[in-house]
Amino acid sequence: MHPGLPTPYASMLPVHTHPDRKVIRVQLGQNVVMQDMTASQVADLESRLVIVDCSKGDYLLNQGVHEMEQYFILDGILKRVVSNHEGKEMILRFACERDMETSYAAWRLKTPTPYSIVSVTKARVAKLPLPAWIDFLDQHPALMKAFEYEVMHLMSEILAHTITLHLLDAPGRVHRFMRKHTDLLDRLPKKELASYLNLSAETLSRLKQSGKI
Repeated sequence: MHPGLPTPYASMLPVHTHPDRKVIRVQLGQNVVMQDMTASQVADLESRLVIVDCSKGDYLLNQGVHEMEQYFILDGILKRVVSNHEGKEMILRFACERDMETSYAAWRLKTPTPYSIVSVTKARVAKLPLPAWIDFLDQHPALMKAFEYEVMHLMSEILAHTITLHLLDAPGRVHRFMRKHTDLLDRLPKKELASYLNLSAETLSRLKQSGKI
């Protein structure tokens, strides 16, 4: 599969026919966006979702497209990444269980997606087309408000990370990540972590060996 091209998933099953539906329903109920939904709201949304199992490196969303989806992460780690024409990448954020991924801002602005969403590890997500997600939220204004707040929170985190790359030295960047993302520290491939911190994998190893991190 050429990098950036759509990934042909092995399976896409609705929740109600999935063999792991009992576990999946628990995981959905723990998601940051869904945890305050009523039972009827969850049932309505569940009927619109499909479950996708991703392999490491699978593209869920491709930079520059107009067809967008909403993702709820059940297992594994995803990354939001921007690439230029030369193939150089910048990782904007990681997301794992109980988190979500979206391109809501681009959809509202009617612009192409400014980034890709890629599976860092083997992962399982629940997804639906973004227009269907917005249609659901339009029926529940309180949920729409909570969702938009979460989107703004994510954008604020990405801005803070970008500023960090300019203001902190290499050990400072690593220490900030260790402080804010303890749940990811031992799960991320060192190459991915180094890229996120704008370091080489070798520099990250040297910092660890020298006791600076």
